[in-house]
Amino acid sequence: MANPSHPLPAAVLVLLGLFVAWRLFRRMRRLVGRQHFRPARAWLTLLFFPLLALFLLVTQAQHPLAAAAELLGLGIGVALAVYGLRLTRWEPTAVGLLYTPNAHIGIALTLLMAVRVLVRLIQISSGSMPDPSGMAFVRSPLTLLIVGMLAGYYTGYAVGLLRRRKAPGKRNDGGEAEVG
Repeated sequence: MANPSHPLPAAVLVLLGLFVAWRLFRRMRRLVGRQHFRPARAWLTLLFFPLLALFLLVTQAQHPLAAAAELLGLGIGVALAVYGLRLTRWEPTAVGLLYTPNAHIGIALTLLMAVRVLVRLIQISSGSMPDPSGMAFVRSPLTLLIVGMLAGYYTGYAVGLLRRRKAPGKRNDGGEAEVG
């Protein structure tokens, strides 16, 4: 018999867990290999992540600690993006710009978020969260710190990709000037 105080049925949690695992697998596969630069993907990232960060900041206006945690996360994420761009290997080819991002940063951030989501789902399913509503889920300063880090990293990395594409003559890892 279902527990009426239990906010999510076990089947929903299992499906949500499988969805998160599938998305993690897809994201990690993309983080470890050489990729073609796609301007549309970079622009979509520049649209989505800043809007997400702004939405969360606006909804946390009454919770200064949560908003501060998100802002701190954004700053850390941008710093990681700058560092990650320095570690990125660039390869201009006849078919376009190829790049290999530093897998460690992207994988670490993705796993950090996955673990946080898993912990929150366990808290919800065990009933240890006093308010298992959607806003309570994201009101946690730790959750917002991690979301801010992801948003800052992906936004900063997308900006770096777009800037790199428009900067002919930059040097690649081999020390030779790239052809625009």
